[in-house]
Parts: sequence; C-alpha cells; structure tokens
Amino acid sequence: MDLLWALLTLPYAPVRGLTAVVGVVAREAESRQRNPVNVRRELEELDAAVAAGELSAEERDRAEQRVLDRLTGAASRRNGGAGPVGGGSRPPRRGPAREKGVRHDRRREGPRA
Repeated sequence: MDLLWALLTLPYAPVRGLTAVVGVVAREAESRQRNPVNVRRELEELDAAVAAGELSAEERDRAEQRVLDRLTGAASRRNGGAGPVGGGSRPPRRGPAREKGVRHDRRREGPRA
C-alpha cells in the first residue's frame, strides 16, 4: 500500500520538497532574528550611527524598540498573533478571565449600592 501511495502522489513530490525547504528557511530566519548576538550587534550599529550623526536619538529609540520587540515577540502580541512564522501566539485576553459556560450580563444585575 505504501508503494502504491508513493506512486500515486509522486507528481506532488516537488511541492512537498518545496514546502519542507520553505519551513527550514523560515525556522532559520526566525532563529537568526531572535539570536541575542545579532540583536546586540544591531543595537551597537544603532549607537554607532547616532555617534556618527546618521540618526537622531529619537530615530534610534524607535529602531531600538523595534529590535527589542522582535526579540521579545511583543509585536506579534500587539498584532493579535499575526507575527513571525511559527509564532502561534494567541491574541491577548481582554478584561477579566471568564469561566466557560457562565454568562456574565451586567444588564441583569440589580442597582449598585
């Protein structure tokens, strides 16, 4: 059965191979982005650009925040989970935690004292 399945799906082999390669490249890119050595190098380059007069302190602060957000994954949480590949983070909870199956309807509550 495995041999028959392999023969029937042989035309899709390039697609499976390409999918595997894209997955490897995406994981490698994400690991490089989050590598503390690379992040430190980027922050040092920002400081050097400020010292050379290429960036203002405000521009450096914004760029530094983007680098740190990328390191901590804060950007993906702010975008509701639409972050880097494989981020898989869920959107932040809004309001107090609620029990499943319990309906909280403030309109039905009596007047407050």
